[in-house]
Amino acid sequence: MTVLPTISFSKISAPKKGTAVILVAKSGKVPAIAAEIDPSGNIARAMDVSKFKGKAKSVVDIVAPAGASVDRILVIGVGDGDSVKEGDWAALGGIVRAKTASDKNLAVILDCDGVAIAPDAAAAFAQGMILRAYDFDKYKTKKKDDEDGGDKPAAQKTTLMVDNPSDCKKVWTSAEGVARGIMLARDLVNEPANILGPVEFAARAEALSALGVEIEILTEKEMKKLGMGALLGVSQGSVRPPRLVVMKWNGGKAKDQPVAFIGKGVVFDTGGISIKPAGGMDDMKGDMGGAAAVTGLMHALAARKAKANVIGIIGLVENMPDGNAQRPGDIVTSMSGQTIEVINTDAEGRLVLCDALWYCKETYKPKFMINLATLTGAILIALGQNRAGLFSNDDELAGQLYEAGEASGDRVWRMPMGPEYDKMIDSKFADMKNVGGRHAGSITAAQFLKRYVGDVPWSHLDIAGTAMASPASDTNQSWGSGYGVRLLDRLVADYYEA
Repeated sequence: MTVLPTISFSKISAPKKGTAVILVAKSGKVPAIAAEIDPSGNIARAMDVSKFKGKAKSVVDIVAPAGASVDRILVIGVGDGDSVKEGDWAALGGIVRAKTASDKNLAVILDCDGVAIAPDAAAAFAQGMILRAYDFDKYKTKKKDDEDGGDKPAAQKTTLMVDNPSDCKKVWTSAEGVARGIMLARDLVNEPANILGPVEFAARAEALSALGVEIEILTEKEMKKLGMGALLGVSQGSVRPPRLVVMKWNGGKAKDQPVAFIGKGVVFDTGGISIKPAGGMDDMKGDMGGAAAVTGLMHALAARKAKANVIGIIGLVENMPDGNAQRPGDIVTSMSGQTIEVINTDAEGRLVLCDALWYCKETYKPKFMINLATLTGAILIALGQNRAGLFSNDDELAGQLYEAGEASGDRVWRMPMGPEYDKMIDSKFADMKNVGGRHAGSITAAQFLKRYVGDVPWSHLDIAGTAMASPASDTNQSWGSGYGVRLLDRLVADYYEA
């Protein structure tokens, strides 16, 4: 069970118990308050002996310092104060959490010589602490700490000491909502597929109504009436029925055009009749990372009461190979009326998304649409696990996403599109086929989706490398990363709120 620290803010003063954290930049100068915490000069001696120079993420740990008012002092290097970004503050928060998880009382002095620590930076630091504390162990009957004798995470009271606590509290209210949206997305990705089917996922999304999100859930019967033959074709091999969930946050003016986010929610992907190899198939419980990100985003926006009108749509299916499953060579008709030759049943995510995109475009007339999907293994070959692939028909929207990614840490890289790639998905028997061959696999998938967005500004984020099996970082030790929540929340906050 995740044990999160309790975050509060106060004026800078010398703590009288527990652990104190002091920040030092490359200048090597400790804040003035250090003399009150440590009148015996333990900090200076420890820094000198360890040759501590304030390098980013470096740590000096002083336990039971003689004459000090606290039991432990951590000195954390900030690095070059002029180049510390929001993501760097979050990383520092994550490091502090990792070093102090078993400490019951923690005071962090957010004061650093030569470094201005604005409320946004303080909130990012707190967010990093919360996200590093996340631990998905709900199905373990015996915890790791019980087995190895390690220290268990404490119900930690964390006080962030700042110059402007009231301003920081206001910013933290929003940042905490985003953090909890990220953790919701992680929870959804980490859940096993036998627990989280389409119906159960829809129920998790429906719980957002407690935050003021309007929820509408379309069943198989309703999707049949709408003509969603592409999405329903994917689900027909599973005994678990599909769902399409629409989440609406009405935080802007009534006349404001909404922005829209659409997520692929394949709760488990066997590949269907074009079945995947057994090795690594267990990872396919995370093939709903796009839907998880959209759900987490809607939580974040509602929790911080974003001043924007936002639509979130997730298509939820399971791709299984039973006697009723669709076959390679089948032709299905999408909601748009366009026909699709299903060459490979393992290229199913685009079939789910094309109906969801068309439904969104026709029903809500959005200002833009952004879809997220763990869509292709090819994007990992191109970009690895550090950036998501960005495809777009609109340069302005693509630029905004890039900037939001650099600011938030959920980074993207724009990939090419064009008519030469579009020709690769033309079919002899239908309007298009769902794969274009081995080459340019991520691009042809994007070209497929582009046929369902019309003139609406649109971007497709291929998050196959970033949403699951993510590399450990200072702010995430989980298999599911929650990628996309910070990115899209930042996009809305920076460009689309009143």
